[in-house]
Amino acid sequence: MNTIHKQLVIALSALGIAGAALAQTTAVQPPEGRHAHAISSEQRAAHQAERQAKHAERQAKHAAKLRAELKITAQQEPAFAAFLAAGKPAGRPDARKGADRAALAALPAPQRMQQHIERQKQRTARMEARLAALNNLYAVLTPEQKQVFDSKAMRAGGKHRGHRGWQHGERGAAVQS
Repeated sequence: MNTIHKQLVIALSALGIAGAALAQTTAVQPPEGRHAHAISSEQRAAHQAERQAKHAERQAKHAAKLRAELKITAQQEPAFAAFLAAGKPAGRPDARKGADRAALAALPAPQRMQQHIERQKQRTARMEARLAALNNLYAVLTPEQKQVFDSKAMRAGGKHRGHRGWQHGERGAAVQS
């Protein structure tokens, strides 16, 4: 990097740091020392219920679209319904989440690891149930339907939750630079 570029980068970095410091010193304090984003448990429950309703609506639209694209027949409907039911996540009440975390944090390390292993076994069992339902559905599909289903499954795989915002290969490149 030549000298002019280095000086430019240093100057812009200094300006950015100064701007951040200025913004920090002029920030307005939340009222009564509480976080401005804190919400009541009723508001949180209402927000969660709204999110769950929207999620259920999106899932229903997706299932209807998939049913139409596959042209599911009446004979295939039970296998398709079982496939959809197997894909629904096992719900867990929000009230338990905090209690589970607190109880888990109180355990010694070996017991915490055992709890993690037990939860992973439960996830694996749910995945195996989904696989069984998928195999049952796949067995009743025609070759044309299988081709459509396979193309849809490949596209859906790219939208995995754990990879939000990252494209394949980008993460490794970002870490290396």
